[in-house]
Amino acid sequence: MKKTLVLGASPNPQRYAYIATKRLLAKGHEVVLVGVRKDAMIDGIAIQTGQPTVNDVDTVTLYLNSTRQEAYYDYIISLKPKRIIFNPGTENTELMRLAKINNIESVVACTLVMLSTDQY
Repeated sequence: MKKTLVLGASPNPQRYAYIATKRLLAKGHEVVLVGVRKDAMIDGIAIQTGQPTVNDVDTVTLYLNSTRQEAYYDYIISLKPKRIIFNPGTENTELMRLAKINNIESVVACTLVMLSTDQY
């Protein structure tokens, strides 16, 4: 399976980033979790803070609003993912423009729906 970076990961079971992480794992996907909570985990996987070095990222799925994404533009592009999923509420024309310039597909969709309909 391909590696997915969940940007905006949260240990809160009420958050969509948490639910998406659980479903990605259940479907056998490798995940890298990046969030703001230090010493937090989901299913034994540490939520990293900052901009950790990660190789071979296929997909970045966003759970940060467009304003909070700005600090991560260069980081996301540097990961060279094949696609960025803009989940509901994360749509961002500037990041989509940067993605296009760097030959990264922008997908405006819900990771949860994509997983449940085998479109992931």
